[in-house]
Amino acid sequence: MANQTLLDDYRRLSMTNFEYGRNRGRWQFLLDSFIGGDDYRRAGYLTKYVLEQSGEYNNRLQVTPLDNHCASIISVYMSFLFRQDIERDFGDWEGMPDLQSFLDDANYDGQNFNAFMKEAATWAAVFGHTWVIMSKANVGAETLAQELESGARPYMNIVSPLVVNDWTWERKINGEYELVYIRYIEDILDKMTILKEITPTEIKTWVLDDTQKEAQIRAVEPNGLGRVPAVLVYNKKSLVRGQGVSDIGDIADVQRMIYNLTSEIEQSIRLDGHPTLVVPPTAQLGSGAGGLIVLQDGSDAALNPYYLEHNSSGVSQIRETIKHLIDSIDQMANTGGVRATAHSSQSGIAMETEFQLLNARLAEKADSLENAEEQIWELFGQFQGREFTGFIKYPDSFSIRDVQREYNELVSAKTAASEPATMALIDYRIRELLDDPNLPPEPASHLAGQGIEQPPTPTGSPTSVSPGLRPRRYFSSTITGLE
Repeated sequence: MANQTLLDDYRRLSMTNFEYGRNRGRWQFLLDSFIGGDDYRRAGYLTKYVLEQSGEYNNRLQVTPLDNHCASIISVYMSFLFRQDIERDFGDWEGMPDLQSFLDDANYDGQNFNAFMKEAATWAAVFGHTWVIMSKANVGAETLAQELESGARPYMNIVSPLVVNDWTWERKINGEYELVYIRYIEDILDKMTILKEITPTEIKTWVLDDTQKEAQIRAVEPNGLGRVPAVLVYNKKSLVRGQGVSDIGDIADVQRMIYNLTSEIEQSIRLDGHPTLVVPPTAQLGSGAGGLIVLQDGSDAALNPYYLEHNSSGVSQIRETIKHLIDSIDQMANTGGVRATAHSSQSGIAMETEFQLLNARLAEKADSLENAEEQIWELFGQFQGREFTGFIKYPDSFSIRDVQREYNELVSAKTAASEPATMALIDYRIRELLDDPNLPPEPASHLAGQGIEQPPTPTGSPTSVSPGLRPRRYFSSTITGLE
């Protein structure tokens, strides 16, 4: 009877959420696409040729490089998201030792809170969402001072969607959805799997023996918090509760196509240098370039060896296709102007539009992170028995400017200008663009002294700008009408 119970527990714990089963393969593909390297190579994302032998396929895998656009795109996003300081006001929490300890080491692994949030944002961008689980060791302390003395305080761990294999949401009477159950893989040791089950009332730790197909409970702890201490960090919400939208969902598919076309280029070049030789079965071949072919006496002249020529013009077509695919990736990610390594043929208006689209995408991601962090601090306060009354503010604007293009347009405008007032205005804009430290703090009065009116403020522009941001003003396009 006991063995049957162990088997039943193993069977129950091995079952997964429907959404997990439906998305697990896709999540693994997104993870491999982001990490690249050997993980991508071992996953075998190259299309196998008809009748291709395993050894030949493995050789192709070894010689085909991956141009990892997924990692590049997410790196660009993270660099802009965390370039500016995040405003945090903790209210009456300021100066508390547990708060400072948490900010300095959020996961008991030496990672400060900003670095932790950046990592959570990165994995949310890969999968569409990720989980943050908060815990606190029970050291038997009766007061907060005793907890601080023993070093017990809340800490966090990032848990990817690949290991959270079951969860349940319930709708409360007031209409709010609440997470009432979560189960995730905490560790894998050889053929043993450690699982965590968390409900609002208790926390269970299970050990699954994958050889005997049995499950044994290791520990049961009461959940004094009264809720599941998990925060779902969204990249962008989807229509399915608990599921996010990945930044690289479509980009990963294009990257895989580029990967296969890169292999085709390598194969085409190899065929170009080593064309296929057709010989009769009785011929003896020498190895290496320029090797001899020995035919038997009296062989039919119609059976003389010959080459199957390969048309190398396909290589240039493949390269052109890859170039268009990379352009497609930049359009999907709104990073054409940021990732450009060569002269772009886009007009100034097209570049500006793309920067605005990227700015809107980053602002949306910042809002999701701001919402997740507020939940984290509320959870931290519940663990510590106090209410979070502060606020968290992520940047709202990620202004991106093509400084080189704007400078060139200003120089062209100055060449065409003849009025001293216009030339003085252009000089001021150039100094402003180059962040001249000696630029007068009162641009209106500075220009008014030369009889120049200050350009009007654009309609709907923000009245304040976050520190470190340079607001975009009217310059060359306003003066010259250039795109």
